Amino acid sequence: MVVLSFLVVLAVSLRSFSSPVTSSTTPASLTEPNPAFSVSVQLDGQTFVNKGMVGFGLIPANFTESTGDTFGGVGSAIALKRGTFRNNHDGTFSGTLVVQPDRGFNIDGTVDYQGRQHDVDFVLSPYYGGTNLSFSAAQKTLKVTYRRTRLYAERHNTKTTGLDALAVRPQSPGFPAIPTADPEIPIPSLNFNHLSLDAEGLVLMSDGTFWVSDEYGPYIYRFTVDGHLLQTIQPPKAILPFQNGILNFTASVDPTTGRASNQGFEGLTVTPDEKTLYALLQSATIQDGGSSKSTNRFTRLLAYNLAVPLTSRPQLIGEWVVPLPVNKKGNTLAQSEMHFVSKNVFLVLSRDGDGHGGGDDTSDYKQADLIDISKATDIHGTKFDDPANPIATNGVLAQGIVPATYVGFVNLINDTQLARFGLHNGSPADQTLIDAKWESLALAPVGDAKNPNDYFLFTAADNDFLTTEGKFNGQSFNGGLENDSQFMVYRVTLPTVPKGSIEQSIGVV
Repeated sequence: MVVLSFLVVLAVSLRSFSSPVTSSTTPASLTEPNPAFSVSVQLDGQTFVNKGMVGFGLIPANFTESTGDTFGGVGSAIALKRGTFRNNHDGTFSGTLVVQPDRGFNIDGTVDYQGRQHDVDFVLSPYYGGTNLSFSAAQKTLKVTYRRTRLYAERHNTKTTGLDALAVRPQSPGFPAIPTADPEIPIPSLNFNHLSLDAEGLVLMSDGTFWVSDEYGPYIYRFTVDGHLLQTIQPPKAILPFQNGILNFTASVDPTTGRASNQGFEGLTVTPDEKTLYALLQSATIQDGGSSKSTNRFTRLLAYNLAVPLTSRPQLIGEWVVPLPVNKKGNTLAQSEMHFVSKNVFLVLSRDGDGHGGGDDTSDYKQADLIDISKATDIHGTKFDDPANPIATNGVLAQGIVPATYVGFVNLINDTQLARFGLHNGSPADQTLIDAKWESLALAPVGDAKNPNDYFLFTAADNDFLTTEGKFNGQSFNGGLENDSQFMVYRVTLPTVPKGSIEQSIGVV
């Protein structure tokens, strides 16, 4: 493979947002979780415990980042920046979250939004009390402060774009054919042949490089520490979007086979030793039932071997079926993120699209659940690699396939937990309404000697850039409402995590 490296802008923040937290303003609380809030579940003989919500913070919907664009959509993916997480030994924890938006404001169609990530510093002051805090007091439990932005670029120093992938660029040395904006859109004279990227998953590596999964391909891309494209992973044919036999990456219509429109690789995670990368489709491929919410629950989890040099492309080494949850109407609750827990065990964030900025004010399901693939059938290298052989028909899994075990775990819309932080689910649609699109997960150690398997579970919402005071590329836009970027933190017990593995994955010394 030819390794490509291009210039990209590293933008240092010109302004920052914070809701200051100091020892004098931190809400008084217990120093340990209240047992009354604990909810336990069983997975393969192990007890996993949700000890409740411990932190909440936000960045206002109209906040502008250093490029001059609206800071929005950042909950599409988050990751703890390696080597930054600290126990301050005064009841607080601090660090930096790397947060990644998707393809920009797209209510009225896709825009030429350059892929990027932001560094957001935080101070967590875990709140364990049972008293319901005011909304303003709740924000003092998780102070978030914007720091800087890093932009993504590919060949010839060309910035990526969020525009719909209406063209396919032929294969270049070391790279498969990739989705690009139509060469005739929007300015024919400029030959707008840019890599189209709807960024979703994010994995930070110890060498400073990072992996990004997207929805258009759905592909997985590796970038240098400063945002230069290095590697591209193309999924197997069963997942690639074909329209009547022709590769077509557009997100405007469903293909004939392959990933459904806007249902690409939402989930992306890596093992602590960085040898295996996992990617999870948001819902079933078209041939597996993906054309309908009533039949698209059987999605695919892929594993790639990363223990190869940069000059070699990571190889697919495993594939399993994950049965997503369904609502009362029998419709699939698609997943928006995953996170490695231990061998064969992962967290998966499944949800509906309701809440602030969603289709309805009242959400029925938003959870960080558990899956176990230890007993699941590995379908890699079988007839199911060919889209002509679906793994499910009309919502019924093919005989001989054992899916992953799926167990509900952390309920993000529990009324008691939301109320403790001044939040609610359902009307009225005000700033204290829980956001609709929670799409990210990150883990950090609590460092409690009495509870060595306790971890902080961070999550953030994708607010879809919804603000009445939006800014993009020097122009203003109105998204119709103020939908803040919300962050939540839970405390959980994960008994299967090997000692020190989470610390290893985020660079805790």
